[in-house]
Amino acid sequence: MTDGVKWVVGGILAILVIASITIRLLPHKADSESYIELKRRVQSWWVMVFIFVGALVIDRRLSVVVFAFISFLALKEYVSAIPTRRVDRRALFWAYLSIPVQYYWAGTGYYGMFIIFIPVYLFLLIPLRLVLAGETKGFLRAAGTLHWGLMVTVFSLSHGAFLLSLKDGPALLLYLVVLTQSNDVAQFISGKSFGKRKIVPRVSPNKTWGGFIGGVIITSCLAMALAPLLTPLTLGQSAIAGVIIAVGGFFGDLTVSAVKRDLGIKDMGATIPGHGGVMDRVDSLTYTAPLFFHLIYYLHF
Repeated sequence: MTDGVKWVVGGILAILVIASITIRLLPHKADSESYIELKRRVQSWWVMVFIFVGALVIDRRLSVVVFAFISFLALKEYVSAIPTRRVDRRALFWAYLSIPVQYYWAGTGYYGMFIIFIPVYLFLLIPLRLVLAGETKGFLRAAGTLHWGLMVTVFSLSHGAFLLSLKDGPALLLYLVVLTQSNDVAQFISGKSFGKRKIVPRVSPNKTWGGFIGGVIITSCLAMALAPLLTPLTLGQSAIAGVIIAVGGFFGDLTVSAVKRDLGIKDMGATIPGHGGVMDRVDSLTYTAPLFFHLIYYLHF
């Protein structure tokens, strides 16, 4: 673990300690819904940080496995939420089987197969398996929704795992995750503080221009501050990375919100107390992971 990683991890733990103490000191009713929700959120953050940082520190391969498991849970939540036909289960076998294969390419740093396995081979295999089932009604919907789900929950998230194959990979992954999650918080706080004009109220009524712009500014500043500790990025490159992560995170969250609106559900699952499902927690990362990966890959590798 580099000194930069130690400092950032220490900062994260300090923030969690402060948050936990603050919750205990807040005047509240023990049975109030808002207090219980906030307490659950912080408790879940402790667990998530422990798992993420623990895997990052112990072994790079363990971190890849953790990411693969996150993809599995996210895909499972997605498949459970979307309408599927009985014959789609045959294609789902190949969808789940793609997870260890995709993360094998990510873990070994085999960029050639990593970048084409799901977008090309699974894109061809999933419809073929559906065709062989002999059911044409609902075919287009099934093929489209299954492949989109694979792209979001497996292909996109696996870019985070591929970072671990690069030089100083754990630091780069920590940089990506910290900025992505900080951007969510920054946009929420900015939106509550001075957000008035809504961007797409029919998709997400809480998304405002004030929150979006505030998130971009705060995330860009944080990206420039953390870059010397965790990345080889210059000041200008880190500012660009901050903007990309802020904008990408915003649209990742918004896209999953649109999916939930279409399905008529509030959360994709209930795996993480106070946060909803796994996909609700990594929605921003589904956009920021591939965008940041390709920025860092083409600039420095």
